[in-house]
Amino acid sequence: MEQATNGQGDWRGDMLAHIRELIIQAEPDMVEEVKWRKPSNPAGVAAWSLGGLICTGEIYKDKVKLTFARGASLDDPAGLFTSSLDANVRRAIDLHEGDTINTEAFQALVRAAAERNSS
Repeated sequence: MEQATNGQGDWRGDMLAHIRELIIQAEPDMVEEVKWRKPSNPAGVAAWSLGGLICTGEIYKDKVKLTFARGASLDDPAGLFTSSLDANVRRAIDLHEGDTINTEAFQALVRAAAERNSS
């Protein structure tokens, strides 16, 4: 399966690859696709779905952004969401160079999003 990396062989590509592993570990039936290809982003955007869109992973100049499609409806006791906090539906996690992610809390968010999609 093709994976969106935006051709990044630096920390951003490594971060997205790590996130991909965490998502699949949390929900082995997750489907990953590459979506939204355009001239300004020919590699597209990684999108993970299970019963509907769970989240996307986008590479920017200074960060990797993980946007949860229905993040506003998910509990986030660990405070992973750092972006789009005022949005009515989505929430995002911005990861910068050197950041680490709380694996247990992130995988709990992925599982909760999948459960939300199945209900």
